[in-house]
Amino acid sequence: MSAIPSLHDAFDGARPALPNSLLEDLPLPALRILTCGSVDDGKSTLIGRLLWDATDLADDVRASLVGGGNADGTAVPDFSRLLDGLVAEREQGITIDVAWRYFDTPTRRIVVIDSPGHEQYTRNMASGASHADVAILLVDARHGVKTQTRRHAAILDLMGVKRVILAVNKMDLVGYRESVFREIERQFQPLTRHFGFLEHTAIPLAAVTGENVTRGSAAMPWYGGPTLIECLEAAPGRAADQSAPLRFPVQRVLRDGRDLRGLGGTVAAGEVSVGDSVVDVASGREARVARIVTFDGDLKTARTGQAVVIALDRDLDIARGNVLASPMRAPVSAIEIEARLVWLSDDPFDPRGGYLLRTTTDIATISRLEITAELDLATFASQPASTASSNDIVSASIVLGRAVACEPFTEAPVTGSFLVVDAITGTTVAAGTVAEASAKSRRSGTAGRGPEFRLDRSVLARGLCRDIDDTFEGRAEFARRVEEVALLLKAAGIDAVRDGN
Repeated sequence: MSAIPSLHDAFDGARPALPNSLLEDLPLPALRILTCGSVDDGKSTLIGRLLWDATDLADDVRASLVGGGNADGTAVPDFSRLLDGLVAEREQGITIDVAWRYFDTPTRRIVVIDSPGHEQYTRNMASGASHADVAILLVDARHGVKTQTRRHAAILDLMGVKRVILAVNKMDLVGYRESVFREIERQFQPLTRHFGFLEHTAIPLAAVTGENVTRGSAAMPWYGGPTLIECLEAAPGRAADQSAPLRFPVQRVLRDGRDLRGLGGTVAAGEVSVGDSVVDVASGREARVARIVTFDGDLKTARTGQAVVIALDRDLDIARGNVLASPMRAPVSAIEIEARLVWLSDDPFDPRGGYLLRTTTDIATISRLEITAELDLATFASQPASTASSNDIVSASIVLGRAVACEPFTEAPVTGSFLVVDAITGTTVAAGTVAEASAKSRRSGTAGRGPEFRLDRSVLARGLCRDIDDTFEGRAEFARRVEEVALLLKAAGIDAVRDGN
């Protein structure tokens, strides 16, 4: 069995969280924006133009974007080259990977997440959306709202992005006609209503010429709204809500070789102070915080985003994957989940396949995954379904081999979101959000669901796990073996549910 990590190990390689005086001087919090939309709608060009106008690019960088930097030899800067870093991206003229860029305005830092528009790379767009505060959803003025536009809007909703800027690009190619812009606004209204975007602003612009990007447009006098940069400077950022209930996923159990047994991790939501009562969601047992330890010394309070080690006033049976929470507002230790998924794998859903559910720092066997409905991107209606293919957005019922700490995404995104992982290859096949979490399975014994086997703890302790001692580390190894047995049973078509008694 591997050695117990020390307190110093937890901070090995970590960079100190020193204050950035330049950022602290900015009056507004940083803003993370995602560009999305269908392929060739001009996402990389738009962000490249924004960086060209709003930042101090080096002269050699600007020169590389003009003339010889373009495949057609034109003198117009190829703004997309600022973001298309892969050779394949430049050769194909599309974005494949998610590109991150940063720039500062007089009021805030803006983090740009440029996502691919091609349907083949929807998984990368979903990854980018999980980090965004605001989305810039681009539409080509010549083509209007397309299926991929609708799909990206649905993924924004799934990932909790509720502030959207509709950027109608390439207005120069349609003669700057107001009627074209108004028609696209009309096409977008059903998406706004269905997904309940809290805020949305529509802007007609031309990324190549820069109109309505950082300056107004004399060619579109009929538009009296803000430019893109004005929208970004006014948009609310995702400031940490310290009043949110505590969520502290345990990453490692640490000892200093003397008397400290600490729980290492990052405060994912809320805050925690010395003396506070916390509950281990898995066991329901409570303890008080005795110390909050960092590499630079003890803290009285740890807030959202801080990596710390928490020592409790009593020993609880806690391992990686457990979650400490506010006792009065704790998540559910759930065995069954109703969820929404975006299927990311090129391989379709296999009802007999082995899957794992990964949340925060935890991972558990999925005993049963059932697709129940699929979102029709043309009508936004849910249609009955039993399978899922790449890029499908579906509803699903999930039964777990053991309970995990989770809750509805609308209540706590950090414990309300998860990944579905192929148990054999380890690849991510879907990303999901929790709609409902239940501590008890409501489907046990349902006819037509196939055989179910309950893994009895006492039987396992007498046989497969009889060499394991009753220590914190031993119990973690016991749980690992149970998960492996559950996977083998699943491969044989038998649903396994762990006996928690």
